[in-house]
This record gives sequence, structure tokens and C-alpha cells, in this order.
Amino acid sequence: MAEKKLRIIPIGGLGEIGKNMTVVEYGKNILIVDVGIMFPEFDMPGIDHIIPDWGYLDDKKERVVGIVFTHGHEDHVGAVRYMMDYLDVPMYGTPFTMGVVERKLKGSQAKSRINVVKPGGKISLGPFDVEFFNVCHSVPDASGLGITTPAGLVVHTGDFKLDNTPTLGIPTDMGKLSEFASRGVLALLSDSTNADRPGYTPSEAIIDGALRTVFSDAEGRIIVASFSSLVSRVQQVINAAAQFGRRVSLVGTSMVENSKLALKLGHLKDPEGVIIPLSEGLKLPKDKLVIMSTGSQGERTSILGRLSRGQNRDFDAMEGDTIVVSAHAIPGNEEQVSRTINSLIQRGARVIYDPILPVHVSGHAHSEEQKQLLNILRPKYFVPVHGELRHLHAHAGLAQQVGIKPENIATVENGRVLEFTKSSMTIGERVPGRYIYVDGTGIGDIGPAVLRERNRLGEDGFVIVNMLVDMDTGELIEDPELISRGFVFVRDSKGLFNDAKKRIVREVESGGNGSLRKRVEQTVSDFFYGEMRRRPLVFALINQV
Repeated sequence: MAEKKLRIIPIGGLGEIGKNMTVVEYGKNILIVDVGIMFPEFDMPGIDHIIPDWGYLDDKKERVVGIVFTHGHEDHVGAVRYMMDYLDVPMYGTPFTMGVVERKLKGSQAKSRINVVKPGGKISLGPFDVEFFNVCHSVPDASGLGITTPAGLVVHTGDFKLDNTPTLGIPTDMGKLSEFASRGVLALLSDSTNADRPGYTPSEAIIDGALRTVFSDAEGRIIVASFSSLVSRVQQVINAAAQFGRRVSLVGTSMVENSKLALKLGHLKDPEGVIIPLSEGLKLPKDKLVIMSTGSQGERTSILGRLSRGQNRDFDAMEGDTIVVSAHAIPGNEEQVSRTINSLIQRGARVIYDPILPVHVSGHAHSEEQKQLLNILRPKYFVPVHGELRHLHAHAGLAQQVGIKPENIATVENGRVLEFTKSSMTIGERVPGRYIYVDGTGIGDIGPAVLRERNRLGEDGFVIVNMLVDMDTGELIEDPELISRGFVFVRDSKGLFNDAKKRIVREVESGGNGSLRKRVEQTVSDFFYGEMRRRPLVFALINQV
């Protein structure tokens, strides 16, 4: 009888930053690792976020034994509500991770499917024995996974770095990694986000010194913007505030909720009662207040985004404020973050960000740490995951540097099926997949064609042609009316629009074949492109009388 194969299928997270999801399949059993979202790129107007295309599971739902989560970041747990509307299976993760998941499932019956695994714990799901091991990352209770299968041991690092002096939690469990190595690692799936960055990721400890500098220099309010899940940064701000006689107010729903969860689980400590509500904080002298907020990526609806536009409800950015952006821009967000910083400076604030001071360090391993991990585990086969294509290829290059043969490295993108036996790895077919856009309450009903139209509207605007046509003769009863928005100002372009009207009249009189509406739209579009080298969306409205 032919040997059964272990199949690993990356559904999301390979070739992109976000919507991480991996299917691990053996026989008739399927284990899912993470179900995350991806934030929209600049050319996706109106899109809230993107979720994985799990259509591969449509005819396999009854085979799924469970979902395991590595940690509580949006790109790993953010799509859980949508997934649990699709699939009713148990979910497993560490306490903070599942606290985040529970909040996302608020009001859903799926909350009953939550199972909390203590850090370093072990569960069995079908033929899979899953061991959660501690990794250092920028969120509490982050874990890597050791998945023992009949074909061999698969190690999935989750997001990690090798910080020996983390502000929060404990370092990556090197002892467990050594134990895995002693058993023999069939395949390693490892975080590639910073594979193209040399050296080691700086320790969180260096930020304490940078914050002390900020706090000693600031004469007015201090506003610190960071990721809401970065509990260690909240702790560092609390510690600095206590040292310099300030109080801290947390703002932003996710910042407040994550901090409450971290306090409840003991990850966040406030022994001196530094944290106070914003309503109380705003009554303090400006040199006694720190505001910790969301918005480090310049999101329009975030606190920092609204402050940069003078549209925040409770308080404004003002001259004398010191604003610390304690985060690096997510790839694709660089322009948005720069625009936000510039706007805050225009409003009179002093803005501190890396590299002005080291107020943030990444939660992902740099190249030397990745090579160290590879050297410890010595996997038979290696699959770089979690990154854009450039990151995956850089990580594959590091693996070759430490002696892994090129033929034992699978640098693949989403949907590519990897098949393993105890002694082989095969790169197979690619399962279909696409971006599933979430736009308001709509899920998957927006496609590339709609996004192209939105981008055209944003770039070239639109023109409406309103015509009154005799129902019997097909002749125009009066001159067509043209209405323009976002294209050109009609009052200043009378000649252009008069010429367009003449083209419309000629097209109607020509009695050409096909739909009059489509002929007019094409005629006007071609005319404007010929005159302006711009092609607005054209809509012809034909009223017959």
C-alpha cells in the first residue's frame, strides 16, 4: 500500500504580509493554523480588510479537526468571525490569544468552541499532536507550534525573534527547539518578515532609554501611538510615567480592551495606579499627562489619524505636544504614515519616531536570528512563510548559507500544495484562490472589476450624459446635458463639453448598430481621452418620451 502523504497548503501569508492561514492535512484529517486578515493596500479604496480564500475546504469541512492560533495579532486571528460562520470546529490557543478571539466572537455561539491552552501546553487533534512553545514576539503569549504527524515533526515558528531581554514575558524557548532537533524535524515553516535585514533585531530593552529621554525633554503632553496589542510598550510607558510623575490615559477601543485583558491575565502591571480615564487625564496639567493611543499606521479612523486632521472628538494635537510614533510602518503603509507625521508637525507638535530615537523595535527576527534557528533545528525540509516574495527568497538564501540543500527548500506562494513523506518533499499543484474583500457588511461581493472602477473614479472622475430621445423616431428632443464630477470643472471647460455634445448628436443621428447607451458612452470616453489623455467613467442616461 502506498505511503500516506502529509500535505501542507498555505492559504494565506505567503507572497504577502497578512491573512495568514495554513492547512495541514494527513489522510482524512485537516488542521488549520491561524486565520488572519490583511489590511487593504493603497489601490483598494473602500475596502476594510481582506480575508483568506478558504474555498479549498468547501467539500472537506467535516474533515477539519480544529484551528490552532499562534498569537493574537490581526493578521493571525482577525478573520475568525468569518471563519466560524463558515466552519463549526474547536479552536485552541494560549490565554491572551484566545481572549482576543473571544472578543472578536462576542455575541456569537462560536464562543463555546474556544479552548485555552496554557503556554507550553500540548493537545491532540486526530493524528496531530500539537505542542505550543513560547516565542518572543510583540504580543503576550505568542507561541510556535511543534506538530507531530505520522510523517514526521513539523515546526511552525509563528512570528518570533530571539530577544534575550524582553520587556514582557519570557524569551523564545531555546530548550524546546533543541528538544525538537533531537527528535528530528521533517519540515520547518519559519517567519520570513525581516529576512532581508542583516544582524539581530534590537532588544525591547533599548526602548526604555529612549522613553526616558522623551519624558525628560517633554514640557507638555506626551502622546504615544503604538499597536494596541503591543502590551510591552504600554508597560514601558506606564513605567516611564511613574518615574517622571505623570499619569497615563489609554484611548482607542482596541487599546483599552487589550490592556484590560492584559491586566486581567497579569501581563500588564500598574501597581502605582498610573492609569486613569481620559476624562480625568484631560483635567491634569499638560506636563502631567501621557496619552497612549492607537493609530501608529496613520489609519484615517484611528486616534492619531484624526489628530493629524484636527478631527478628533475629545482632544486635539497642539503646539507643545510631544508625539511618539512607537511602530514601524507596515509594508505598503509608508506613505500614509509619513503624511500623518507631516500633518502633526504642521499642527505644532514635536514628533519622535525611529530613527530619530529608538522608540520601536520589530517583533520579527533579523537574518542572523533566522540562521541561528535553522542551525538549532536542522530541518530536513524548509518552507519560508509569512512574508512578501522578496522576504521568502531572502530567507531561502539564508537557509542555503547554513547548509540546507536548495532542492530541500520550498519557496512557494499561496495555494501551492506541498506533499511530504518521511523521506521526500514534492511541490504539487496550486489550488485556486483569490482576495476575498470585506467592504462594510459585504463579504466577497467586491471583485477586481469594482476596484478598477473605484480607482478610475478616484483618478479621472465621472461624466453623466443625460439625453431626451423621441421614442418613435429615435431623435434627440433637446441637446444632451453633461454633468461632471472629479473630471474637469464644467464652467471652465465649456468648449470641451460643447464639442462632446456635438459628438453625441452625431452618434445618435448615425443610427449605428448596437445599444445607443453603450455607443454614446464609448464615443464620449474616446473623445475625452483624445482631448485630455484622461478616461473618466461615462454613464449615459436615456429618457424616452
